[in-house]
Amino acid sequence: MPTLYATITNHGFGHATRIASVLAVLQSQAPELEIIVASTTPQWLLAEYLTQPFSYRPRSFDVGVVQSDSLAMDKEQTWQRWQEIHSQQTEIIAEEAEFLAQQKVDLVLADIPHLAIGIAHRAGVPCWMMSNFGWDFIYRPWGKKFSEVADWLSESYAQCDRLFRLPFCEAMASFPVIQDVGLTGVNCHFTPEDLHSKLGLSANRFTILLTFGGLSLQEIPYNNVLRFPDWQFITFDQNAPNLPNLKVIDRRWQIRPLDVMQICDRIVTKPGYGTLAEIYRTGKPVICLRRNDFAEADLLIAGVEQYMHHLVIEPADFLHGDWHFLAETLRSPTSNQKLPCDGEYTIAHAVLEYFAYAST
Repeated sequence: MPTLYATITNHGFGHATRIASVLAVLQSQAPELEIIVASTTPQWLLAEYLTQPFSYRPRSFDVGVVQSDSLAMDKEQTWQRWQEIHSQQTEIIAEEAEFLAQQKVDLVLADIPHLAIGIAHRAGVPCWMMSNFGWDFIYRPWGKKFSEVADWLSESYAQCDRLFRLPFCEAMASFPVIQDVGLTGVNCHFTPEDLHSKLGLSANRFTILLTFGGLSLQEIPYNNVLRFPDWQFITFDQNAPNLPNLKVIDRRWQIRPLDVMQICDRIVTKPGYGTLAEIYRTGKPVICLRRNDFAEADLLIAGVEQYMHHLVIEPADFLHGDWHFLAETLRSPTSNQKLPCDGEYTIAHAVLEYFAYAST
């Protein structure tokens, strides 16, 4: 029975949801496949996407960026944690490679911790990766202090056996074998009628979703929703106040942002691949905050402007303004081109083809 080991970068929820979309296809098309997920992503989040059993191994092999919320970054702590991983990499690789050998893992799929490559090769199996950027791309603009980290990551990525490059991407030139694929995602669990009934929302009121990734934002000025009493707002922030036109989604309901998007007229968010891919797939307009000093954000904003009905606003307009932008006229996409939305199937089928080949 083939065994796939999937590992996820230690940063937010977007990397987890997009690799989970691939694993969900694999579970539906090859239920006999053994899947091990090595990640510090909450198990409940993965379970919202994976409907069949999987093995959960809480392990972290990279840093991403240390953040207090979805916009605020702590570069010094990020650098310090990278030094810890660098000093321990030999032990980390040896220990996890031994685990892979014990579990008879056949293939590693990573998004996108660089140590996964060394772990896989030490265990004698290929390492495939999927992403729209490498962490070297994020760190290199941060100056000399991060240049050694970026170089270390670039050298590791150069050993990757295959990269599935997602849209909204940088060149990812360190990777020797690149296959471009479409946007990733999953189908909704609920119909619009089910959601309106379950959430007690009107199908006839203008609806706004406020969603800012797994880390959310520290201080969202929710009282601004009262400026729009005829509209209804939705948030997944468990700390949001009790306001008459604000619905807080309880995690126990197993409703995901993607499910809610289909009943919304506009979605307010920050630049994040997973969220923007889901918004694009639902065909809904987006109001997107800029994010400074994080190179991927520029790629994502460019994608928003090119492919989606949108507004792009400054964080200050959201955090300190009166939210007048909610009523502004949306801008049309600059391109008539449509993005393919089958990335999860392309990657899953490649995995299944590999297992079929490896078993002959």
